[in-house]
Amino acid sequence: SGKLIELHVDARDTIHKGQLLARLDDTEQHTRVAKAQAAFAEARSATQKAAADVERAVAVLEERRVAHRRKQELLRTDVIPRAMADEAERDLRVAAAELQQARGQVEFAKAAVQSAAANLNAEEVKLRQHRLHAPYDGLVSERKKELGSVLAAGESLLTIVDPTTRWGKMYVDEAHAGGITVGKPARVRLRSLPGTVREAEVVRVDVESDRVNEERVVYVKCLSCPATFYLGEQAEVWVRVETLARAILVPEKNVEKYDGARGVVWTVRDERLEKQEVTFHAKTLEGLLPIASGLPEDARVVVSALVGLRAGDRVRAVEAEGSP
Repeated sequence: SGKLIELHVDARDTIHKGQLLARLDDTEQHTRVAKAQAAFAEARSATQKAAADVERAVAVLEERRVAHRRKQELLRTDVIPRAMADEAERDLRVAAAELQQARGQVEFAKAAVQSAAANLNAEEVKLRQHRLHAPYDGLVSERKKELGSVLAAGESLLTIVDPTTRWGKMYVDEAHAGGITVGKPARVRLRSLPGTVREAEVVRVDVESDRVNEERVVYVKCLSCPATFYLGEQAEVWVRVETLARAILVPEKNVEKYDGARGVVWTVRDERLEKQEVTFHAKTLEGLLPIASGLPEDARVVVSALVGLRAGDRVRAVEAEGSP
């Protein structure tokens, strides 16, 4: 958090990784860093003093050990009273305890240095956070604050996008989304450029559908996007889920008992009407159903009005206009 004192970019500006974008007032944070540096230096000095105390305690202990050994020898020859020997032994134990205490102080001082170093590092990180650098090459899509504004911790200043990773988000009815997988080719037409269709591909299919609208969320990546773009622009997207070299297309209205995959159609075989159950591929954009299987080779599908048809009636098949 802090006051915005430098702002070097605006919306639509191109930025490069590492570029300085803005800076907050860091005077107070500089003071915190200086205090942390002083505390770290003090902790290191205390460590050096503790190490010197250990060396002194080692020397004292060795001196007391020599004195104790000499007085024990004098005690055996009755040159000194036992009281003096006991005093030397007591001094030896005190010196050993002082050495142990000095070594404990060294460990405590080392821990203090680590704590001071961690605190200094944290304050330096906070100081660096007062400077905002570009995390990657990109484009500033929005500037949310003016120079001189005060920003709270976690508040956003700029919105940055990577122009090389432009995705489109589409909602597909679950009934038509079964064949859509990552990698499928797609086409995109922007509302601002209705005369141009651009190539794209599916890059992600969400694992969770919209429960209210019963739609699957699909993301496509534009492979030949225009240089200028606008976030949130509406677009039409087509995904090619299957390519059929040749197909018999039947209007859905001409299919009885259609359940999304199977249905019954009227056919003509040997100049006789009969019903035939068939399976279908995915519905085309025009709402036609391509027959996948179940249709005999010598049968023709009736696509004219179905009123009054009866199985077994003798008829003459006439190719519909536009049929191959």
